[in-house]
Amino acid sequence: MLRNKKLLILGVAILAVIITGCAKQNNQSQQNAQTEAVKITGLETATYQRLDDIEQIKQLKARYFRFVDEKKWTEFGDIFTSDAKIISEGVDYSKGGGAAYGKMIGDLVGKAPTVHHGYMPEIEIIDKDHATGIWAMEDLLTFPDAKDAYPGHHGYGQYHETYTKVNGVWKISSTELTRFRMDPLKNWDPNTDPVTGQPLTGK
Repeated sequence: MLRNKKLLILGVAILAVIITGCAKQNNQSQQNAQTEAVKITGLETATYQRLDDIEQIKQLKARYFRFVDEKKWTEFGDIFTSDAKIISEGVDYSKGGGAAYGKMIGDLVGKAPTVHHGYMPEIEIIDKDHATGIWAMEDLLTFPDAKDAYPGHHGYGQYHETYTKVNGVWKISSTELTRFRMDPLKNWDPNTDPVTGQPLTGK
């Protein structure tokens, strides 16, 4: 009888050890799973933020082109940082920032029709507040047809840019435009409609 009690106590003790070991192993497995989940979540968050930043920079550059063609020079100036470096065809237009650059373009082009397109962006996120980008570009630009007017052109080239996030908003901190090819175009006659090209009547 005593021997049976000893065997029973021993069995219970062994069972307790087994259960405790299984519980510890299960807890460790849960901790490992939680650690991996945190790592995966962190990676997913970083990837999402990177993709979101790239999309915001694409929209920033889209507004650049749109504001030029819509002659919205105030809005155009707002997409640059206050200390932006602006170079076009080797000429530095940084003085006065984006607003002055936009006004200069507006004074040259006036109401003449223009078309600007950007393609195939290569955007690299450097850190949470800085990025770089390269854009293929194409522009169709005519000036009002007047004495000593610049010749119109259909141009092809690239923008090399840097971007900085200011108060949570991406802005252009530097831009350099280089054209690889420029096909000449006849300038715009202000006596014609800029969309249809037909002579204006009754105005």
